[in-house]
Amino acid sequence: MAQPSDFSSSPNEALTALPDAARVFRWHDHASLWFSLGVGLLVMQIGAYLVPAVGTRDAVIAIVLGSCIGAGLLAWTARLGCESGLASAGLMHATYGSAFARLPVLLNIVQLIGWTSFELVIMREGTQAIGQQAFGVELGGPLGTALTTLLWGAVLLALLAGSMVKLVRRFVSRFGLPLVVLSLLWLTWQFGTQLHAKGFEAFWSRPGDGSMGMFSALDLVIAMPVSWLPLVADYARHGRRNAGGGLGSAFSGTWVGYALANIWCYALGVMVVSAAAPGASLVTALLLAQGGLLALGLILIDELDNAYGDVYSGSVSTHSLLPRWSVKRWGLLLAVLCIAFALVLPMHALEPFLLLLSSVFVPLYGVILGRLGTGAAPSGMATRRVDLGAALIWIAGIALYHACAKWAPQFGSALPTLAATFVVAWFSRPSPAAGASALAQNRG
Repeated sequence: MAQPSDFSSSPNEALTALPDAARVFRWHDHASLWFSLGVGLLVMQIGAYLVPAVGTRDAVIAIVLGSCIGAGLLAWTARLGCESGLASAGLMHATYGSAFARLPVLLNIVQLIGWTSFELVIMREGTQAIGQQAFGVELGGPLGTALTTLLWGAVLLALLAGSMVKLVRRFVSRFGLPLVVLSLLWLTWQFGTQLHAKGFEAFWSRPGDGSMGMFSALDLVIAMPVSWLPLVADYARHGRRNAGGGLGSAFSGTWVGYALANIWCYALGVMVVSAAAPGASLVTALLLAQGGLLALGLILIDELDNAYGDVYSGSVSTHSLLPRWSVKRWGLLLAVLCIAFALVLPMHALEPFLLLLSSVFVPLYGVILGRLGTGAAPSGMATRRVDLGAALIWIAGIALYHACAKWAPQFGSALPTLAATFVVAWFSRPSPAAGASALAQNRG
């Protein structure tokens, strides 16, 4: 994690453009980071939900199409962050105004604290399952729960005490990514072999029960990459800007890395639930596979990247509101808070609240992409306190999202809301003749 003295004389790192001299991420850094962040047990679990509902063929279509669309949105936002050098909080300020932007920034902090705590719970439960299935050690009691939570929390704190840039370039790219890819390859081979033995044709033609339509399945797949939209610019701003004016490494690296991981993990979830015994949990099925203990252990370690990504981005956003504390100090404080929440809160009961909170970011980024994604945002947007038009479109988008979920669930919520907010924001954008764009004026 770069410190203020490394790249800016301004006390607010999040709202100051990162200069070119401090940008070190190349294509493989973006691709490695977002492949790693795209791998997770939660993604596999959602993939496992698809098959009983829509059938194998439709599930595969939804996975490939939804992953490409969702990763494309991530990549588009990554390009904005790389071009401007601004963190996610900076993009919100440029779109909604310096005063109103505090609301979505605060909501982002709340959701990131919640998701970090949830990731710690996932890692804890995976560790407990490994202890029980592989070694016969019961870690599910109060003491075991506390010890496993504190164990992963301590590792998270150790990572946050170091440099984000070095973590991505030296560990994720060089060591973490190859190990995770090997574990995914091994699990794919194991469950692919089981499905072949049972009859691949029966697996491929398996029908759904009709409980979910194709658009709803697509919505579910897109939900995972969309949940990363409020974070992507915090990392993409460290990418080297493309001198030729093309899409750049941040765009293509983010898209390729995340789309591959998302497709692979969703598809693996489909394979696991199709090959496993009825009623078996995802973790249990993974552990029962040959070499599953080692593969699951590596995936759990990679899950730590997700927790790190959430809490680091949360610290950048918090720093944007209260810049007296550095990003690193806020990161350590937020991590301690997340560890405490993971110990005391019923996180699985809070999951619907976290998903509800995440829904506000679909229209939020529809507006950001509509205003800034075409390079047409006027300079006044970066200085005014409230952009009323952008704020109203966002609020209307939230209402549209929940209206779609309630009255037209067969068409999904994410895609209609993203499309509507983007189009309205694009058509209502101020004239570019008013001045240079908000992104252009922030270029380092």
